[in-house]
Amino acid sequence: MEITLYSKNNCMQCKLTKRFLAEHQIPFSEINIDEQPEAVENLKSAGYRSVPVLTTKNTAIVGFRPEELRQLVS
Repeated sequence: MEITLYSKNNCMQCKLTKRFLAEHQIPFSEINIDEQPEAVENLKSAGYRSVPVLTTKNTAIVGFRPEELRQLVS
C-alpha cells in the first residue's frame, strides 16, 4: 500500500501521525507543504484545508486519527 502524508513544520498533529506510522513500521512518503508549497494547491483542489492529510489509493485521513490509522496496521 502506498501512503503519502502531507504535513508542515511545527504541526503537532503531523508529528503525532508520523510517530504513529514509525512506531507501527508503516512506510510512507512525506510531502512537507512548507518545503514544497506547490503541493498546497493540490490539497486545496482536493478539498483539504488543513494538514496532516494521509492518502492511500482508497482513502484519506485528515488530522491525527489513531482509530483510523490503526486500520492501516492490519
